[in-house]
Amino acid sequence: MIKVTQTFLPPIDEYSAFVQRAYNNNWLTNRGELVRELEEKLKGYLGTDNILITNNGTVPLQIAVKLLGKGGEIITTPFSYVATTASIVWENCTPVFVDIHPEYLTIDEQKIEAAITPKTTCILATHVFGNPCNIEAIEEIASKHNLAVIYDAAHCFGVKYKGQTIFNYGDVSTCSFHATKLFHTGEGGAVFANNKDLFDKIFYSHNFGHKGPLDFYGLGINAKISELQAAMGLAVFPYIDHIIAERKKVIDYYDHHLDYNRLQKLRIREQTEWNYSYYPVIFETEEELLKAEVNLNNNNIIPRRYFYPSLNHLPYVNHASMPVSENIAKHILCLPLYVGLKVKELEMIVNILNS
Repeated sequence: MIKVTQTFLPPIDEYSAFVQRAYNNNWLTNRGELVRELEEKLKGYLGTDNILITNNGTVPLQIAVKLLGKGGEIITTPFSYVATTASIVWENCTPVFVDIHPEYLTIDEQKIEAAITPKTTCILATHVFGNPCNIEAIEEIASKHNLAVIYDAAHCFGVKYKGQTIFNYGDVSTCSFHATKLFHTGEGGAVFANNKDLFDKIFYSHNFGHKGPLDFYGLGINAKISELQAAMGLAVFPYIDHIIAERKKVIDYYDHHLDYNRLQKLRIREQTEWNYSYYPVIFETEEELLKAEVNLNNNNIIPRRYFYPSLNHLPYVNHASMPVSENIAKHILCLPLYVGLKVKELEMIVNILNS
């Protein structure tokens, strides 16, 4: 079976060596040696000093919304994974959807200002498939209206925009280290914030609000990552460049062999160093997508409809019309992409789609 993705697993002996260190230390959680070592390695690789790694990629979003949303309205995208919207609702804020750009698939910055009301507190935008939003325009709007900016950068490990890590933009950025991502800790994530005071609030918020063992700064939750998760990250870390290079080979094959007369590609924003995180194709009709999906499935090839449905159709939100997002969601399919895909497998995928 050829799945849409496959977890990259380092050699078991390399992972076991890091796990053995955790055993030797008799320390499995509460920011042990492996967690702190992984953070330092990631700081160097990503070029940022403001990283806090966490137990998953969703709780950092919830913490950011809790600290910056203040129970108000949050302008967001209808085209993302469900966690983006769910985090807003979970923290008792109201998502206000703004439609997306038909080529970049990120929030349409030209439609944001019309959605701002006196209750608006934040913009929460997703860098979809690792493709950056129009950061400059969003920053200008946020500054003009005194709004915070949170970026769901779950797909963005290794992405650079204008020469620096994408995580350095916005008030807060979050990332996922889920097993499906190109860098992973099995389950895990990270949060970034340039402002020291805000970063300090995020830090204590991720550990129940603790100020030492007997006092508290304020309200918190448990977003701590374990030593066993950090061990996986440390074992995967030496292979990051290899993983990205191998994924690029798959994408280059698709780019050169797929028939784009009836398919649309994701348009990567200018001045972006992309990470080859996903390979979405957009069909002319949903009927064509469903036919292609059936033909792929009949050959034990399992693509995935990222992201469907458009989030403005979730049962717990207001169902405002988002025509571009709704159209893209019905027509988009992500193709298999992972380290280890063989040329003969890629040939089969391409031949099925081209036929």
